Amino acid sequence: MHVSLTEMLWSDVEDVYAKVLAHPFVTGLTDGSLPHESFRHYIVQDSHYLRGYSKALAACAAKAPTDDETVMFATSATSAVAAEQGMHAALVDALGTTAEAAAKEPVAPATQAYLSYLLAVAHGGSYGEAVATVLPCYWIYAKVGAELYARSSPDPLYARWIAMYGDEEFQSVVDAVLAVTDRIGETAGPAEIERMRRHFHTTTRYEWMFWDGAWRRETWPV
Repeated sequence: MHVSLTEMLWSDVEDVYAKVLAHPFVTGLTDGSLPHESFRHYIVQDSHYLRGYSKALAACAAKAPTDDETVMFATSATSAVAAEQGMHAALVDALGTTAEAAAKEPVAPATQAYLSYLLAVAHGGSYGEAVATVLPCYWIYAKVGAELYARSSPDPLYARWIAMYGDEEFQSVVDAVLAVTDRIGETAGPAEIERMRRHFHTTTRYEWMFWDGAWRRETWPV
């Protein structure tokens, strides 16, 4: 039986995804026990992250072999910037600070490590490697979002944020990126497939580290 590349990739990270769902940051969102300071840390770091992620998506757009794929990744790049400027700014205000002040806060270690890896592969790797590296942010976000959306939260701030996950348009974009990944897998050689698997696994682990860094309100130790 033929196994698609996305099926292979997901089988590589099922254990990591289970740990994401079980993380106290994620469970704290749905039961309302997550400290607001941890959520604030997440929103501030996600703002930093999305600015870098948009550049990785732009690199995917530049490498894409078809006009449709160029448009898809370029649109996602602008959407990431819009999310950072809109949704995050509103949440930062609700958490008692301003977007301007949040932008001046340091990039945390996990955020910087994730972005450094992401941008290095997006710019230096093949198109397939670039897509595999940006894919976890799409896919994990959508899957965790569906879980959160089904449960909501007793905390009004978290419920408001979780409600944003019910965006069917975002899921259609995720499905399109998964389809692109499988098309790449149909023609990629064994060596490239192996690199794509390694990058996908690595950035999925960085997704867990991002949640964990927010939970611990991670800062530079020295």
